[in-house]
Amino acid sequence: MPTVANVTTGKPKVAGAVFVAPTGTTLPTDATTALGTAFKELGYVSEDGVTNNNSPESENVKAWGGDTVLILQTAKEDTWTLTLIEALNADVLKTVYGDANVTTGTGTITVNATSAQLADKSYVIEMSMKGGVLKRVVIPTGSISELGEIVYKDDEAVGYELTITALPNSSGVTHFEYIKAA
Repeated sequence: MPTVANVTTGKPKVAGAVFVAPTGTTLPTDATTALGTAFKELGYVSEDGVTNNNSPESENVKAWGGDTVLILQTAKEDTWTLTLIEALNADVLKTVYGDANVTTGTGTITVNATSAQLADKSYVIEMSMKGGVLKRVVIPTGSISELGEIVYKDDEAVGYELTITALPNSSGVTHFEYIKAA
């Protein structure tokens, strides 16, 4: 039976919503345990929030006469899209350009844009839902598979639109979701 109480929204937690760490970092296994120090907060995400596309692609097999008799799953990518809008955050820039391509000094940041393949990372997305419910998404291995255009205009925030493709672990899991009631 449908229950109105199960309908919810997802808002970023006040203390931050998206975190990144090197793969191999100890990952959380629940919605509330504090993240380890290897996780770096990536700051504000645009008002569009975070989008997960986790839909299978399929191919229909038809029999003589046109009836569909079999549906074959041909792919099932698990992608996450978000726009990071803290353009002066060194951890954001390291995520976009690679750790080795961003250096910081006293009041300075230097970015070297290269064509080098970005290292896979672990990502955590945290949100508060209706009624104080907490949700944490853990992507053990994510690869930035797409970077949107970077626009510099006087009437909008500079943002880095990322598409992160979650890669399967040895058990075939691409991401984990942990939910805790208030």
